[in-house]
Amino acid sequence: MEDINVRSVRYPVSVDQKFEKIALKLGRTKRLLFIQMVDYFYKSKKDPIDLNDELLKNALMKNHQQYIGFIRAQETMLLIPIKTEMDRVSRSQGKIIDRFNSEVLKHNVDVLNNLQSHAKAFGEVARVMDAILKAMQSKETLKEQFLFILDGYIRSREAFGMMTSGREKDELIAITKEQIRLL
Repeated sequence: MEDINVRSVRYPVSVDQKFEKIALKLGRTKRLLFIQMVDYFYKSKKDPIDLNDELLKNALMKNHQQYIGFIRAQETMLLIPIKTEMDRVSRSQGKIIDRFNSEVLKHNVDVLNNLQSHAKAFGEVARVMDAILKAMQSKETLKEQFLFILDGYIRSREAFGMMTSGREKDELIAITKEQIRLL
């Protein structure tokens, strides 16, 4: 079997001390850490000299500009038309509510006025009905009194015999007429 570890790298002792501290901190061997560092720089295409990581800043800035552009496009295409339409709907709803309120208030006033006029009319009807009822009661009372007078007349007339004088008959008629007149 062939040994794949045929390459070596030479570096100063101060760098080796830093390298060893990093390996201990990460819990890896120096060989494994070196392999991972090479893979990292190879895949990310970062320059180890660039400590401020300008490539990362540029990538972030580019993505940030893309997001801002997307948001502005959405604002122009969606948000502004939606806001405009919502404002129009809100004004329209306000007009509908104003008209509804004015019509309902007007209708309520009309209903209240009609209710008052109906109440007056019902009061008048009740008064007339009372008068009719009283008239009917007085008519019934009058009939009863007349029947009482008539009964009295009939009894008195039947009590007369063959020998009753004309003067008594005339007095009975006069008394009966006077009682009827007093009704």
